[in-house]
Amino acid sequence: MGATWFPGITPSREMPAEIDTSVAHPARVYDYILGGKNNFAADQAAARAALTANPALATAMLENRAVMRRMTAFLAGEAGIRQFLDIGTGLPTSPNLHEVAQERAPSARVVYVDNDPIVLAHARALMASSADGSCAYVEADLRAPDAIMANPLLQETLNMAKPVALVLAGILHFIPDSDRPHDIVARLVAALAPGSYLAIQHPTADFYPPGAGTAAAYQRAGIAFQYRTREEFARFFTGLELVPPGIVPMADWWAETEPAPRPAPSEASAYAAVARKN
Repeated sequence: MGATWFPGITPSREMPAEIDTSVAHPARVYDYILGGKNNFAADQAAARAALTANPALATAMLENRAVMRRMTAFLAGEAGIRQFLDIGTGLPTSPNLHEVAQERAPSARVVYVDNDPIVLAHARALMASSADGSCAYVEADLRAPDAIMANPLLQETLNMAKPVALVLAGILHFIPDSDRPHDIVARLVAALAPGSYLAIQHPTADFYPPGAGTAAAYQRAGIAFQYRTREEFARFFTGLELVPPGIVPMADWWAETEPAPRPAPSEASAYAAVARKN
């Protein structure tokens, strides 16, 4: 179950000068677990420790990508959204968000945001937009929401006076409570026009026995990691209108088109939900 890269392109091992390969990064740990090539010894060690703590982690990561695609298909289809802001995009795999959105709406405009220079290098090479749409990449940190929204490239690509889908898939659990993640999301949503949507996937320990999961392995590798309960997850949607089926295990969100049987919550322990800003 390796990562699927864009046809005809082999990921480069060249490193941007500013990258520190001695420190694990979530995007590269994810890449290693899914069979990618853009990771280094520190990432591999963190990934092996995480897999030892939670052997189902690869399943959870694949389900994270799958629910992102289903959310995007809903947003570009039934919801009629034509602008997307994906923060914490990670190393590009195909089909990525812009491919799913532009398959349904060729004019869709997408801005990706991540803070790993390796992600930036590959995003520039691989995230090619459709002819009718637009696709841009911003190097920034989720913990600086005002800087993200004020970025000139984002402002050039997206019309913030019109609805935008904000997608936060597999990123908020790397923001500890000390960084006030609920406030971060609220500030991002406040900058969106009415009719916009918020889509989140977030790991939880609700379906694990006490003490199980991967948080400790990530933390030992120097990566902040925090599971959140259903109640803590629900707080991200304060003031928004949840789209049916509301807050559910991610493997079950709009999963009618996925192969059955679906993974149990304990195999893909995360919540997913989409909500509208009225």
